[in-house]
Amino acid sequence: MMIVQLVLASFISLAVTAIVGRFLIPTLRRLKAGQSIREDGPTWHNQKQGTPIMGGLMFISGITVVCFTVGFTALRNGDFRHVFILVFALIFAAIGFLDDYEKLKKKQNLGLRAKQKFALQALVALGFVIFMRVTGNLNPSLYVPFVNITWHIPEPIYYLFAIFVIVGTVNSVNITDGVDGLATGVTIPVAIWFVIIALSWSVASVGIFAAALVGGLIAFLFFNFHPAKVFMGDTGSLFLGGAVCAMAFALDMPLILIPLGIVYFVETLSDLIQITYFKLTKGKRVFKMAPIHHHFEMLGWSEYKLFTVFTTVSAIFALISYLGVMHRYA
Repeated sequence: MMIVQLVLASFISLAVTAIVGRFLIPTLRRLKAGQSIREDGPTWHNQKQGTPIMGGLMFISGITVVCFTVGFTALRNGDFRHVFILVFALIFAAIGFLDDYEKLKKKQNLGLRAKQKFALQALVALGFVIFMRVTGNLNPSLYVPFVNITWHIPEPIYYLFAIFVIVGTVNSVNITDGVDGLATGVTIPVAIWFVIIALSWSVASVGIFAAALVGGLIAFLFFNFHPAKVFMGDTGSLFLGGAVCAMAFALDMPLILIPLGIVYFVETLSDLIQITYFKLTKGKRVFKMAPIHHHFEMLGWSEYKLFTVFTTVSAIFALISYLGVMHRYA
């Protein structure tokens, strides 16, 4: 029965996302909601100028429909976790929407200030963790993958840890969204991993959300693959980051985000290394351009190759991540 629900969730999300895309993309074009390209990015990205953004609204629509249709049975049984995950991700999407709106209004690739975004994200993260704790959906202990043990830590420290993980992961997904289809492709294996884990643990609500995410992203990829007809924008990338984090915390295993989200974190790490080294050496660089997907672009990698390699790495680490937690379900 659960497998049928997950297949249905994925199919409905895929269908709704595709239908919404048929109407949303022309609407965004009419509204001139086009991307402004970074001046310090690869010069060949200038041809993407004007490509519609906020395309993340497509898969957000598909997932929302699934949560209140296929997910209705879980709601009736008193399991609201998929709705909690959705609301949390939607709040992050709203922050991303504000950022996208500011970019469109200013007609440049600069939206909300970094301090504004981080402050909003930290408040949302803290609110989510406290809410999940109060409703009994979160245990302030850390399950450690691969060694199958649990660390009991003071609750205030857990909250600080949660804020750091959530804000870091959300922005890492945002940084990964720099090449056509990249964040979409990398996140599909991550979402499939959550579907498998939900099946292993018989957590229908989380599985329904994850399956909807898989279907929505597959449909979105048809529009977002190179050459992209639409970008997800910060609206979409912050939603994805929030969704991935919320599922990990809902299943009480946030530490799994380290191997599972390896591509996200390598992207962010490459950015941090580049900035730090540049400042320390007064102008020298480790990478030809950061984040690291731009480095490989400068080495001659096509966007097709970047998509294929990074998505494959994500899939491999999803498998490794499963090996790290499979004993929890023994």
